[in-house]
Amino acid sequence: MRALSHESVLLASLLLVACASSPKMKTVERVDIPRFMGDWYLLGHIPAAAEEKAWNGVESYRLEPGTTDAVETTFSFREGSFDGPLTTLRPKGWVESANGAEWGMKFYWWQGPFRFEYLVVYLDPDYTRTIIGRSARDYLWIMARTPEVPAPQWDEMVAKAKELGYDVSKLRRVPQRWGTPPDVSPADRHAGG
Repeated sequence: MRALSHESVLLASLLLVACASSPKMKTVERVDIPRFMGDWYLLGHIPAAAEEKAWNGVESYRLEPGTTDAVETTFSFREGSFDGPLTTLRPKGWVESANGAEWGMKFYWWQGPFRFEYLVVYLDPDYTRTIIGRSARDYLWIMARTPEVPAPQWDEMVAKAKELGYDVSKLRRVPQRWGTPPDVSPADRHAGG
């Protein structure tokens, strides 16, 4: 088993303290998990360190065969530009609430017993736009089924993030451009990209 770095343990400890001291963030009433599965383009975020320079970010969810709560997650993006190196992260997700809106995510570098909080805090009725947040209000992901949304929809989601207590001045818009090389299609990412 690979030893954890001091920095990883410190980061995990700080995240636990932040979550413990923050009131639980309100989630959407219900998420139809099979309908939520699939590809989501990352339009904007308050990023974690590993994704600060993400371009063409896409988060993909698939239920593990034979389960209703274990989610295979693939987050792929280009590092620093549209032709930057492809980075693929594969955290493991679990649906942790009966309404499907509270998940836990476990990353390869964390061997601890807990999962990082991952909350569906906004979801439009057509399952075309979503916001994922955390009670600590440290990270935020604004996603859609398409790489662009009309300005009023973007503004609505930013307003929702602000209403949830996020400092939206930290929000980074993720550049998205598809259809020209060297882009990698969602199907290619699942095949190993």
